[in-house]
Amino acid sequence: MRKTTRTTLGLVLAATLAVPAAAGPLAAVATADAGTTDAAETSADAGTAAAAGRSAGAASATQAGAGDALAIREAAKAARVAVPKIPWASCGTDPKLAKFQCASVEVPTDYDQPRGATTTIALTKLPASKPAERIGTLFTNPGGPGGPGVGFVQTTAEFAYTPEVRAKFDILGFDPRGVGKSDPVTCFPTASEETALLTGVPGFPLTAKEAKQFTVVNAKLAVGCLTTSPDRLTHYSTANVARDMDLLRRAVGDDKLSYAGYSYGTYLGATYAKFFPGKVRALVLDGTLSPEWYSGSDGDRRPVGVRLRQGEGAADTYQQFLAECKKAGAAACALAKYGDPSTVTERLLAQLKTKPIELQMPDGTTTKLTYQDVVQTIFFNLYGPDAWTDLAAGLADLVAASAPARTAKALKAPKIVIEWNRRKEEYTSAGSSLQPCIEARQSGRPLAYSQFADDADRRAPHFGRMRAWVGQTCEFMPVRDTDDFRGPWKNSVKAPVLVIGTRHDPATPYQATRPYADLYPDARMITIEGFGHTALGNSTCADAKITAYLVGLKAPADNSTCAQDRKPFTPAAKARASLPNPALELAGF
Repeated sequence: MRKTTRTTLGLVLAATLAVPAAAGPLAAVATADAGTTDAAETSADAGTAAAAGRSAGAASATQAGAGDALAIREAAKAARVAVPKIPWASCGTDPKLAKFQCASVEVPTDYDQPRGATTTIALTKLPASKPAERIGTLFTNPGGPGGPGVGFVQTTAEFAYTPEVRAKFDILGFDPRGVGKSDPVTCFPTASEETALLTGVPGFPLTAKEAKQFTVVNAKLAVGCLTTSPDRLTHYSTANVARDMDLLRRAVGDDKLSYAGYSYGTYLGATYAKFFPGKVRALVLDGTLSPEWYSGSDGDRRPVGVRLRQGEGAADTYQQFLAECKKAGAAACALAKYGDPSTVTERLLAQLKTKPIELQMPDGTTTKLTYQDVVQTIFFNLYGPDAWTDLAAGLADLVAASAPARTAKALKAPKIVIEWNRRKEEYTSAGSSLQPCIEARQSGRPLAYSQFADDADRRAPHFGRMRAWVGQTCEFMPVRDTDDFRGPWKNSVKAPVLVIGTRHDPATPYQATRPYADLYPDARMITIEGFGHTALGNSTCADAKITAYLVGLKAPADNSTCAQDRKPFTPAAKARASLPNPALELAGF
């Protein structure tokens, strides 16, 4: 990044304290894309560049349809930006990355000032395996907000997409601005300082004392973010990420965008569709995040964590997990050997609210496992039915550990707890997932989150309370990206788009799928009859439909259905194991 600015601590505190308490606190030459347009833009003659911008705007307006003023403005804005040349090179000496290429490019921090400060965007690609048959580039986004696309492509692209898709497309991942290696938003000068603030804070509050502690920490985190990364915060809206993606589309030489977005990535897809409707070739939108719920454009003044209905989605999937465990029986589901899985698990959770379980970790230390820890562990392991066997085994171990006759000796920590503990040690600043703070409606009632949580818990026991606290940090951040977009969301994309929803999804509830599809003039909706978050690696049927659509633009009939390859509690040897789910970040912003 070059030519950045910094806001002083004094200004940040002044801005923060200016918010009324009741409204307040937590929680070479460029390559050508459009021929004469880009050639004119790289000319030193500003008049010629401006004329080119007007010309491009008019051309795009024709594609987008009469009266689409937003598309006209965005096309004209895009035309004023010189298209960067991507310096693709090796990703380093790691043999695992030998097939990939990496690069970084500079994009305008503010698209209203195309020759001003810039932001660095990190990229990677898996080149098409049959270059002579190459169709173009498939852009991807793994979710979040805050999900780094570089790591997603490097770890899953070879398995997430069929050989035919990989043969004909370069698979491209990029870290969105403010995330990963793309000038990340951080909230403290060092990881240790952020860790010190967050250490000992429960995953979500259960008591009044914990709620007070949680709120204070969120307020401090907000001030830290505003102090450390004010210049990055004010420009990292999804709208600017969509503009970045269109600039990258031009940089790779594609006339139109081919895109696969998962979870929050469907929100990015919806934003791109609004801005550049005439530049859509194909959109695969899997695990749909309702734009109205996320942004609050439907007028809902509840916190974003409540609006997203993740509590309800998780509660539904949790009940499916318990029912499938009971159906599988003790031979396949360890939890069932203690009785009805629902009764057994509810008894365990009730005990944990007042009596944590002491566990021995692999390094010999002990840790206390709380109610909040177990609820969060359940939530994340609901993301794919392939994880349900281990989840049931872990819960069964905890049931055994909580038995009245159990000795005082600490229980060896179950596999799922060890993995959860390891994830917590991986440092990524909380700031990289705070896009809702600068682009979504806030409740304006930070001190009412306990009430919101109580209400959510009645609707969706355990998970409603957990998700209700998401976004409280934002209540203490009086900052907005003035170039964001909050609706209306219906678009004028003429190309068919593929919208995929899983019947029992804990993170992006299935009930949002059809309303999301209806935002597009020609959406073809596929329902995955099964469980978990997104169809990635879970359904050969869905893979075939996605491949036909991306490669040959053959969209399936609307309201198609697909089954999952692996049913819950099915041994891996008898079914295709699904991929690690890349869209976990949505659960944690």
